[in-house]
Amino acid sequence: MYTIVYGFPETNNTPEGQSMTRFLTALAALVFAGAAAAQGDFPNRTITLLVGFAPGGASDTAARIFAKKLTENLGQTVVVENKPGAGGNIAHQAVAAAPPDGYTILLGSMGPVCVAPHLIAKLPYDPFKDLAPLTMAVSVPNVLVVPVGAPAKTLQEYVALAKAKPGGLDFASTGVGSASHLAGELLNQRAGIDILHVPYKGGGPAMADLLGGRVGAYYSTHSTAGPHIEAGKLRPLAVTSLKRTVFLPDIPAISETYPGFVADNWYAFVTSSKVPLAIQERWNRELVKVLSAPDVKEALAKHYMETMPGTREELAKTIRQEYDMWGRVIKAAKITAN
Repeated sequence: MYTIVYGFPETNNTPEGQSMTRFLTALAALVFAGAAAAQGDFPNRTITLLVGFAPGGASDTAARIFAKKLTENLGQTVVVENKPGAGGNIAHQAVAAAPPDGYTILLGSMGPVCVAPHLIAKLPYDPFKDLAPLTMAVSVPNVLVVPVGAPAKTLQEYVALAKAKPGGLDFASTGVGSASHLAGELLNQRAGIDILHVPYKGGGPAMADLLGGRVGAYYSTHSTAGPHIEAGKLRPLAVTSLKRTVFLPDIPAISETYPGFVADNWYAFVTSSKVPLAIQERWNRELVKVLSAPDVKEALAKHYMETMPGTREELAKTIRQEYDMWGRVIKAAKITAN
């Protein structure tokens, strides 16, 4: 007859049974002690923080602010490594395939986890199976801007003009499937309008054509549009966050007219799903500490970014919700990767 003692089978009090019990107990103690030791002194060497875009952009700027503070707090060097390409997908694939020891984390973004799976048939990673959420990092709302001489002075006037001229207005984006593209498609669907999408190869060319009057509107990041708004060249009509932002408190959120509307850029920390849970939890604590630090918040605010620390579960819920939402938008708009 067998009974279970601390998860192991134990035989009757025979010499063979007692010997087997002692062996299994000793083996378990070695395994647990090794795991505890490995996680207890974590981290004890250099950490790599991946970024999916080239140096100089918003995610790279944020990552370097985080790396500096993490290095101070952990006593270990945190190195930012840029892996640009495929809209951030290459970096997400890299962290999914990294050694599962917790020494490689990624400041990931909305596109590769919530949008790319709907556009790319053979994505080399599964955001739900291969990536583990650590915490939301920062929110970067888009701002719907038009040239200061445009006839629409409010979101309501902009929508009314679009309804009066179906297909007669256009908006710029940083590319097919980008946050700025999807924000425009979401407004099209929610407002029942048809504003033509004009994709560009980045925010620079899109902004140049907006300022030059060659395109009518653009869902821009505040960091890109801010100087032109302050210079009186662009008029902000609305922000795409669920609520008004601290950076443009007098500009309404689109959700005030269309409840539930949200189309933020955001960056979040993830790692390989194979990293031990104890290390994932350790990362959450360390990252939340960094995101909550006054000097980090102040540094990010200069770039119009707001920290959004939270639990691993909260980030997982956000990813799932936005994955589902953008899947519906992409299907309704018939957006393809080509």
